Amino acid sequence: MATEDFRDEAGFTLVELLVVLVILALLAALVGPRVIGYMSQSKIKTARVQIASYQTALELYHLDLGHYPPSQDGLGALVKAPVGSTGWAGPYLDKAVASDPWGNPYAYAADPAGAGYTIKSLGADGKEGGDGDNADIGP
Repeated sequence: MATEDFRDEAGFTLVELLVVLVILALLAALVGPRVIGYMSQSKIKTARVQIASYQTALELYHLDLGHYPPSQDGLGALVKAPVGSTGWAGPYLDKAVASDPWGNPYAYAADPAGAGYTIKSLGADGKEGGDGDNADIGP
């Protein structure tokens, strides 16, 4: 029986595999935070675009009815006519009102006289105030 010489076989040594793993870990440590930062910024931009779309629909609603939807009807009044509304020519949105990019509903409040409104996303935490991803996002 001939003895086999393992030194002639092709393959990677343990040291070579460890070097590759260290390089991959370094790349992940450098690239990971940047990717997460880009995702965060894209959610903020998405919220601003959605708010602008809702503002346009609210202005059309206001032109037809002379006031903005009451707070109790909320943004849903842009899709389905509120009970007893005359002059409603909607739907003012093509589809149902979406949640903000973090899955929370947009905060909408109308002036009791129907002369104005506020609309905003409460950010990642879904609460008033905050900084960074948790900051409120308005028009």
